[in-house]
Amino acid sequence: MFRRAGILVCLLVGAGAQAGNGTIRPDQCGPTLTTMATDSADRWNTTRRELTGRWLSAEADDDIRRYGIGLDTDDQNWEPVEVPGHWRDAKKFAASDGPIMYRHRFSADLPADGSRRWVTLDGIFYQADVWLDGAYLGDREGYFFPHTFDITALSKLDEEHVLAVEVTCAPHSGVNNRRNITGVFQHWDGLDRHWNPGGIWRPIHVYDTGPVRIERLRVLCRDADSRRAHLRLSSHLDSDTQRTVTVRTLVDGDVHDEQDHVLASGENQIEWNIDISEPALWWPYALGEQPLTDIAVEVVVTPDTPDAAPEVSDRRERRTGLRQVSWDKWICSINGEQLFLKGANVLPTRAGLANADDGAVRRDIELAVELGLDAVRMHGHIANREVYRAADELGVLILQDFPLQWGHARTVRWEAVGQAKAAVDTLGHHPSIIQWTAHNDPAATTGADRSDWKKRTRTVLAQQLPSWNKSVLDRWVKRSFEKADSTRETVAHSGVLPHFPQLSGTDTHIWFGWHQGKAEDLARFALRVPRLVRFVSEFGAHAPPYTAPFIDEQLRNHDWPDLDWAGLDVEYGYQRDQFERLFPPDSFESYEHWRDTTQLYQSHVLKTQIETLRRLKYRPSGGFCFYALADPAPVISASILDHERVPKDAFAVVQAACAPVLVVADQPPAWINKGDRMKLDVHLISDLREPIDFAVVDAIASWAGGEQRWRFGGSVAADDVVKVGTIDLVVPDTLGELAIKLTVTAGDITSHNRYTTAVTLPPGS
Repeated sequence: MFRRAGILVCLLVGAGAQAGNGTIRPDQCGPTLTTMATDSADRWNTTRRELTGRWLSAEADDDIRRYGIGLDTDDQNWEPVEVPGHWRDAKKFAASDGPIMYRHRFSADLPADGSRRWVTLDGIFYQADVWLDGAYLGDREGYFFPHTFDITALSKLDEEHVLAVEVTCAPHSGVNNRRNITGVFQHWDGLDRHWNPGGIWRPIHVYDTGPVRIERLRVLCRDADSRRAHLRLSSHLDSDTQRTVTVRTLVDGDVHDEQDHVLASGENQIEWNIDISEPALWWPYALGEQPLTDIAVEVVVTPDTPDAAPEVSDRRERRTGLRQVSWDKWICSINGEQLFLKGANVLPTRAGLANADDGAVRRDIELAVELGLDAVRMHGHIANREVYRAADELGVLILQDFPLQWGHARTVRWEAVGQAKAAVDTLGHHPSIIQWTAHNDPAATTGADRSDWKKRTRTVLAQQLPSWNKSVLDRWVKRSFEKADSTRETVAHSGVLPHFPQLSGTDTHIWFGWHQGKAEDLARFALRVPRLVRFVSEFGAHAPPYTAPFIDEQLRNHDWPDLDWAGLDVEYGYQRDQFERLFPPDSFESYEHWRDTTQLYQSHVLKTQIETLRRLKYRPSGGFCFYALADPAPVISASILDHERVPKDAFAVVQAACAPVLVVADQPPAWINKGDRMKLDVHLISDLREPIDFAVVDAIASWAGGEQRWRFGGSVAADDVVKVGTIDLVVPDTLGELAIKLTVTAGDITSHNRYTTAVTLPPGS
């Protein structure tokens, strides 16, 4: 059946061939593994190729698995697809849930004597079975880290090859019993719930090493100060036989450390530490500069030939930052400097990871800086790698969710434990990451309507009672993170109320003003249960975007307000229950009026709650991450930027609420009776690292035909909050809008704020 009959026998007896002569052969079937110019110390690593571009594909079945994996397969009628990419980007597979078989032909010179050849799948979504020239290499699972196979023996048999990869991404339905560790990419209300992200979303590499390969390299900065930085390194080394090697560590290109290790044949794990004197510390941008340090590890071997000089068998590099992270009751400190975290939830840049270029991915982090944010939370997913590089370079901190989202089946336990270690291997060197979270919303419940006390009670009870996800799975994954990375804090789960034995609670998801209550309820809630506002990692309100092609289509096909609301719910995230309660469409004269009203409401919710949490800085709040920065696809959501990064009204409001110096007042009620007395405390908030010795705060209450003024003065310590005065006002008799404007002036610093309420008649008047 296969062109290479007896391939297993050849492999078992170590059938080989002489090393290639370095020439490149023309190949009409696919790309050729090219020879790169290298120095003599790197003679083994002479070939490297990305197998990207046009591949061929077909729906996988048993016939395809039998006859579609070898060199002699007639694949002329197979569907062309792009790698990297997602199979639904191809018209033929636009509605397919797979599995899909991918095929690619390529040519390569025979491996040099003493070298080993490898194929690495840098990103598969979500599971793959892999064949080379009809020989089965194995299966791998996990979308965000690389998977590598040894193809040395097969590569010595011929120069022409076919790589076949069957990719599976089983669809999810519902919020429970999930079996793929794919986070928000499958069955999530921020994306089309029927969309399947399956495919090969990052390049596939074929390359050579010497007899020892660096399988994994983990670089963690354990602690750092101005005198010394302590790095903890670990690596898995794959050796062709038992041998002694030298592991060389380089810092910014200079040899820093050399150690000899005796390796067994196969996989070996080694660990070591290095100290860097007088390091250039990495800081978040609010506190300092972001110098980055290049760490390289080389494995040096002596070839099995007389009088041979030692040579580099493999080399792996990591760019890191030297800093120390600590947490105390949800207050984060970097290098001993505490920082109140102003942040946003960040979603995938695009629904398909392969469909977002590096510039677009980086732009999301730049937008966070434009907003004045210190941190982002990678909500329910591990992102494109450019996100982490951008955060490192721009000084934005990351709270990293592991991609467990809602309720998962028991079958995922060991896979999740292994993938947690892989997350540390893949991302642990990034200084921007300051926390791991094992599981987001494991209870798989949503907020209850404030009027539905039964549902609200069930929601609370569900979080108190033991469950497989919260009580077992999350603890296993948390321990896996802690064992792999002791330099950062790991949180078992996000959005879970205090429960035995974790009575201190975790970060909280408090959707006042949307799922329940009013935006102003957060301030009263904080007074009653301050523990639950130590770090609020989700809050906000939904609003449709300005640019919404799916809405335009609805308005062309339906009269307002009789749109296909059920379809918008399923495909575009429209949370019908909440919108019907707060903004029933039939109460508005047009879609534009409805849209603008919801956007204004979203701005009000975010402004009110950001100001409340900032006023509670360190007493007890350590920060927040509102929900969310930007959409990955056309959707009606709580993001303040749509999928094309067109801002909603809330963008400018959030930017103002996150200014380094801000004057705030207690939120006035939405309406107030004439003749009532209104008292609002005024606070000055400063995120500056030096004190404001004297500031003047002017307050003006104005209404039709009148105004009242106050002036307060005071100082505020560095990175602190102080009450500067109280607005004490007898509400005028003039009905209508009453506005309160605040202005703070401190040297060359000027900041403004504004609130409104409506003066009404007392009941019964």
